[in-house]
Amino acid sequence: MLNWGLIRQSGGQAPAGSGPTTSQNIPALPSDPTPPKKVKIALALGGGAARGWAHIGVLRALSEADIEVGMIAGTSIGALVGGCYLAGKLDELEGFARSLTMRRIASLLDLTIGGSGLFGGMRLTKRMQEHLEGFTIEDLDHPFVAVASELNTGHEVWITNGSLINALRASYALPGIFEPVRSNSRTLVDGALVNPVPVSVCRAYEQPLVVAVNLHYDLYGRSAVVKHNTGSLNGEPQREAPYTKLGMTGVMVQAFNIIQDRISRARLAGDPPDLALHPRLSDIGLSEFHRAGEAIERGYEETSVRLAEIRRMQEAFAR
Repeated sequence: MLNWGLIRQSGGQAPAGSGPTTSQNIPALPSDPTPPKKVKIALALGGGAARGWAHIGVLRALSEADIEVGMIAGTSIGALVGGCYLAGKLDELEGFARSLTMRRIASLLDLTIGGSGLFGGMRLTKRMQEHLEGFTIEDLDHPFVAVASELNTGHEVWITNGSLINALRASYALPGIFEPVRSNSRTLVDGALVNPVPVSVCRAYEQPLVVAVNLHYDLYGRSAVVKHNTGSLNGEPQREAPYTKLGMTGVMVQAFNIIQDRISRARLAGDPPDLALHPRLSDIGLSEFHRAGEAIERGYEETSVRLAEIRRMQEAFAR
């Protein structure tokens, strides 16, 4: 049988008497109506305080690209964003985040004296109750795990059922800032103390394709060891670099940030994700929740440029 397509492309002539060469007489090539199989992705959403608003942008980009999320494990603000997403409340959370100003943030923090944290967190809880009251983790359409730390033992705690609000509060209860959460005789605080980017949780659930969102990737470079001299040089005082004095809360948060970075590096080296997203967020302070719009856009941009890679991995892991 002659290949009419090849004859046309080469500029050749059809044999005489062989009939017209219109497209009506050329048989259509068989097409495969079955789209390629793709696995769902499991998301490990890391902690990072105000930088965590970037997770909203990540989820927006994935949703627009019709990339289905099959599971979420979240730590700290990663748990907050992931839980709201699976509960169908991402729009409400984004609206709240984008509405924050420094004055409004101050109005949401209920200062406590003599407690276990600077802020009780009940005003924030009331805001969550407006949208998540009555939700349990079992109600969610896909598996969800919020990671917390047990204060008395140092155990890593995976919250997999019960009140969604309590799970989120426990996961983001930054020690010294928010009051710990008491739950079933356990005292729970921020999960970033033990597992800042919970890839291991997704692995334990035997998820085939794990995508991690690490909010600390560009903060400290390679964390070099520096030799330091505290004395003077030739009797002259050493030149000091510009210094911005941090308050008590700033020192606590920055110290916690360093801890998260070191633990993240160690844990991700031992149990790396299949793909990691690294929004560039180093200029956004941990307490700058009023910069939600910037963080969301950077999460969206980082995910958008990696969509083709994610799709290829979905197909590869489905084979």
